[in-house]
Amino acid sequence: MKKQSAKKNSCEYCGNYAYDEENDYYVCEVNLDEDEMVRFLSGRDFACPYYQPGDEYRIVRKQM
Repeated sequence: MKKQSAKKNSCEYCGNYAYDEENDYYVCEVNLDEDEMVRFLSGRDFACPYYQPGDEYRIVRKQM
């Protein structure tokens, strides 16, 4: 069950994770402070406070 929660909070499923066509890779559009960046790059369990689910259909469901 831990895999599912980790997967849910991973950058790949975040609305702030965007593809940069100029550099040909994905980047986080949120500016992390120095401490957050160290935790993120060290590979420890990083719980991003700026995580937003990348759900394009969220607005549609609210309208139903």
